[in-house]
Amino acid sequence: MMVDYISRKTLGPATGPLVFTFHGTGGDENQFHGFTEQVLPQATIVSPRGDVSENGAARYFRRTGEGVYDMADLGMRTEQMATFLADTKARYARPRTIGLGYSNGANILASVMTRYPDIFDAVVLLHPLIPWEPDPHPVLAGKRVLITAGRKDPICPAPMTDRLHRYFERQDARTQLHWHPGGHEIDNSELIALRHFLTE
Repeated sequence: MMVDYISRKTLGPATGPLVFTFHGTGGDENQFHGFTEQVLPQATIVSPRGDVSENGAARYFRRTGEGVYDMADLGMRTEQMATFLADTKARYARPRTIGLGYSNGANILASVMTRYPDIFDAVVLLHPLIPWEPDPHPVLAGKRVLITAGRKDPICPAPMTDRLHRYFERQDARTQLHWHPGGHEIDNSELIALRHFLTE
């Protein structure tokens, strides 16, 4: 079933990349859109807003507690998002497709990437929390993946970040892991790593 999301869009030249950005809980389509415009001025950028409300805060899927996901809802929302992304990708037909997500946005992005790895050429996962073991996917080989996290993040524990990193390494993805010493906030060193990754 095709779901259309409230989205912010910037149209770049056909030779530039297509970038999807995904906000964290309580964010919206503007959270990373302007940043991406600055870093990749030639990009076509599509930033969908999560269509799940948690006490008024926008999210991409439901949860029953901190770090406890409604897995049935996540599965359904992943299918819907994958359909939206594939349709948008086909419409713009850019030479490469990049995903960038933070926290809840990183989680829906990782869920799509590990089920439908053909959609993206590269992804940036800022503070992801993936409490399940994704299925292996040989198509992930050669894909570029940047994971960033805080060593003291109370929401996304470091061992789970390491586990996700090892998963992508086992799939032979070109994986980078960047740590900062703080918590769930986005550190300036992450932004530097993110800029470098996007402009490589």
